[in-house]
Amino acid sequence: MKLTTKGHYSVKALLDLSQKPGYGPTSVKAIAKRQEIPAPYLEKLLIEMRRAGIVESVRGSQGGYKLANSPDQISLGQILEAVGETIEPLPRHTPDAKIAEDWVTFAIWRRLHQKLKEALYSVTLEDLYYDARSWQAALGEETSFVV
Repeated sequence: MKLTTKGHYSVKALLDLSQKPGYGPTSVKAIAKRQEIPAPYLEKLLIEMRRAGIVESVRGSQGGYKLANSPDQISLGQILEAVGETIEPLPRHTPDAKIAEDWVTFAIWRRLHQKLKEALYSVTLEDLYYDARSWQAALGEETSFVV
């Protein structure tokens, strides 16, 4: 699995949204500026995550995007899946029945894939938030939150 810019920006944006008191709406422009993400690209990612039910859009002058659930209910796996990131093993391979090594390596990769999937779906935005805050505290930072 390779984490692309799409996946990285999606996680950064949702971590940013998780910082909003009461998880209220935040404009795309504000998130893009804080996280140094191109706003048009971010808008596309947020639309994909809205379709997946991870964020909600709010219209109006105080509108923007907000989390659809609390950070402890949103997993890294859900975020990556929503924006089309794949954790499936590549390439799709069917082992040769005549070659034992083919079956053994196929079984290993399938097990590793399952463990990776379990890990991605067990890590939540809340976990990532506390990891980021701990890292920032270790560096002596107080309030800025750029992932």
